[in-house]
Amino acid sequence: MLETSVRLLRLLALLQVRREWAGAELAGRLGVSTRTLRADVERLRGLGYPVEGRPGVAGGYRLGAGGELPPLLLDDEEAVAVAVGLRTAAAGGVAGIEETSVRALVKLEQVLPSRLRHRVRAVAGATVAVGGGGPRVDAEVLTAIASAIRDRERLRFDYAGGSGGGVWGDEQRDGGEAAQQDDVRPPRVVEPHRLVAWGRRWYLVAWDNGREGWRTFRVDRMHPRTPNGPRFVPRELPEDAGEFVRRSVGKASWHYRARIRVAASSLYVRNRMPIPIEPQVIDDNTCIVEMGSDDPHQLALWLGLLDADFEVLDAPELAEAVRAVGDRYHRVARAFG
Repeated sequence: MLETSVRLLRLLALLQVRREWAGAELAGRLGVSTRTLRADVERLRGLGYPVEGRPGVAGGYRLGAGGELPPLLLDDEEAVAVAVGLRTAAAGGVAGIEETSVRALVKLEQVLPSRLRHRVRAVAGATVAVGGGGPRVDAEVLTAIASAIRDRERLRFDYAGGSGGGVWGDEQRDGGEAAQQDDVRPPRVVEPHRLVAWGRRWYLVAWDNGREGWRTFRVDRMHPRTPNGPRFVPRELPEDAGEFVRRSVGKASWHYRARIRVAASSLYVRNRMPIPIEPQVIDDNTCIVEMGSDDPHQLALWLGLLDADFEVLDAPELAEAVRAVGDRYHRVARAFG
């Protein structure tokens, strides 16, 4: 009887991990026959869990929506991760879930073993959350996108474009796609791959079916349409999703570009850049880098943060902006005598 109970808990945990399981695969994960699996499913149904089944060779099982939320089966690390995530959500960033996150956190901490409660509170006591500073995203939009990723369904949405923002920008184009404007456009249709939280914003990495390429999209500018499109076979992103966002969001948004010779090693310059970049190595202490921003003045200010000597190679507007910034600091310095 104990073995059966343990197996039922494992079965319930597996049904919560994936939307749908093939019967043979699920039986294999449990190490039982398909006949025993069917009996276990009936036991779960008898306990009130809405397990749905599809007959036939390609049949399978899924945990359907029921009148009550079934208990979540979390191991120690998962429980701590959920508690820390709820604390972060309660600090803001995703619109409309702050109060809900606090209520869920209180309920979770009430049932945590003392050893885990101590770990969660240790993290809370050692960290400070600073909210605000970036656009807030709708929790329902995040949920809709995450569900489409999980279910491997094409996502349809309206997208409001905009201009870049600052040295590393915020327009989601790979390879210099023209900026979208806030006008009437057909809905975008994509195969969603991953959600990425970077800096103060959420991004979606997806294969754009209309443009036949990988793109990133600002989630706060997305307005999903229902229903979703058909299921798709996932494609393989040629690089890490986080690095893809860092690269495409930054360089693609530059409205102004310039080539600069920097009196520093390429490693030093790479470590100071907010986005991935590969400087052209001249020698151990010199490199040439292409940089960009919304305008020459912004780029001149950012170049000062490199804390290295540099020479502007091909952008007279930038040279003039650097001179203007230098004159301003010189005037301020003279005021100190």
